[in-house]
Amino acid sequence: MKINDLAHSWGLISNQEVLNEKISIQLSLDDSIRLSALAEMYPNRSKESIVHELLSAALDELETSFPYIKGHRVIAEDELGDPIYEDIGPTPKYLKLTKKHLHAIKDLGPTKSA
Repeated sequence: MKINDLAHSWGLISNQEVLNEKISIQLSLDDSIRLSALAEMYPNRSKESIVHELLSAALDELETSFPYIKGHRVIAEDELGDPIYEDIGPTPKYLKLTKKHLHAIKDLGPTKSA
């Protein structure tokens, strides 16, 4: 979700899956004031929910902002037959690390069999 879409979505009911991980952060006075204002504007959202959704939107935007850096290896061809080169920028490493952490969380989940 884009940050621009958050205010609209805050008027709706949230049904997003949430992991029970708690992270404690310190907010600046300005951020705390702005968060309180948003919570008052959108009373169906808690401060925690607003922070969660802001963080999620920021991470989505950060992920799409990683630069593509053209490698030397051809990994595919486009519809015109032109080569598509591997990305050696931060995106492949980021995706690999997100998969690693996803597997670690799933391995710790309640469905893991003995």
